[in-house]
Amino acid sequence: MKRHADARLKSWLESEHRKPLVIRGARQVGKSTLVRLFARDRGLTLHEVDLERNPQLADVFASRDPERILREIEFLVGKGQVARPGALLFLDEIQAVPGAIAALRDFREERPELPVIAAGSLLEIALAAGGFSMPVGRIEYLYLEPMSFEEFLAAAEQDDLLELLRVFRLAEPFPDTAHARLLDQLRDYLLVGGMPEAVLRFVESQELSAVPEIHASILETYRDDFAKYATRTEVGRLRKVFDFVPRAVGEKIKYVRIDEGAQSRDLKRAIELLSQARVMRRAFHTDSTGLPLSATIHEHVYKPYFLDVGLVSAACGIRWLPVEELRARRFVNEGKLAEQFVAQHLPLLGESYRDWRLTYWLREGRASNAEIDFLIQLGASVVPVEVKAGKSGSLKSLLQFVHQRGTEKAVRFDLNPPGQQAVSHTLTVGGGTTVGFQLLSLPLYLVEQLPRLWEEGRG
Repeated sequence: MKRHADARLKSWLESEHRKPLVIRGARQVGKSTLVRLFARDRGLTLHEVDLERNPQLADVFASRDPERILREIEFLVGKGQVARPGALLFLDEIQAVPGAIAALRDFREERPELPVIAAGSLLEIALAAGGFSMPVGRIEYLYLEPMSFEEFLAAAEQDDLLELLRVFRLAEPFPDTAHARLLDQLRDYLLVGGMPEAVLRFVESQELSAVPEIHASILETYRDDFAKYATRTEVGRLRKVFDFVPRAVGEKIKYVRIDEGAQSRDLKRAIELLSQARVMRRAFHTDSTGLPLSATIHEHVYKPYFLDVGLVSAACGIRWLPVEELRARRFVNEGKLAEQFVAQHLPLLGESYRDWRLTYWLREGRASNAEIDFLIQLGASVVPVEVKAGKSGSLKSLLQFVHQRGTEKAVRFDLNPPGQQAVSHTLTVGGGTTVGFQLLSLPLYLVEQLPRLWEEGRG
């Protein structure tokens, strides 16, 4: 279960300017396991404290005295001196003791030689409820998401397929046999998703029937967690939004569909908290008139996406289908699953993904609408990205976008083998204008290689 974030942890540990590291991410994306494996693989003595199980430490952390805190931890863990060379202090579920978050500042200032990692789930919800804030400037962050498709391939020991994705060049023909195998793996990923426990259960059993129980448990855990860290009035709204988003993936948000009787400002607050806690993500409409794209977004016009495509499948009831049909049949929401898959992976592509807002383009007219699923920035280029669940689909919206913005190149994700083609079409609107552009067509499973293939295609 090798994670890409392991390299980021290595860089952090070796940095001369290391600060306490806070791993942020939704519950059960693998934060604790990541730290444990990192410590094991590098021969570090791990002093792990689960603050959710040790709430009695709240008064100790409230003292803001690193020496007292370390002394208490040494007797709790029983592994000797925490601050000796080769040791790593890990404060897990830090949201349960918000005073420990403030104490990270003191570790930075008084014990900078000690590597300290903290992790927590629903941090933003807990902080908002308790009136706490993060010690800005004294800590650094690592954002962990569910396992990506390439991490899924690695866990499934599909090393030859993984290597092909990483070295494939557009000028080469893509092997048909590899394409077929990758589509099978993609199908499994759309059902299993990237939550580590679900992935592990699947790769060990090779049975899709082993996964629904895991998904159901994860979804229920989230619903239960809201009661721990949110006020009573917020819990109901958080649960309504949480249950709504998987059914509305990729659809322009309308608050009345979530709860007809709720005030829109209250639902907006719930959506904001879930977005900050990385349980959901939003793609905002942008005019795309310049860079950065986030400078021209419309804050009130957006589409929701969920934490994980496997959880979307589960929440929409796919788990109740007979197991033998899961791989073979098409689902009515396949388009949503494909879009969720891409939305889940696009933020992983850049170094600054932690702050990357997903954006899309929308034109609403009386006669017809046009929508580009995603707009991203690669280098100095605004790149329109269309997502198709099958092997064919209309380019109508892309043609409208190219006509209005003068874009020379676009990307389409679908189920076809990779390739490039010149597209030229005469629009029936706009005086019969002929629109032409280069289309980089990639199968969904190549999404993590998009930046490399985009640059290659430009050459």
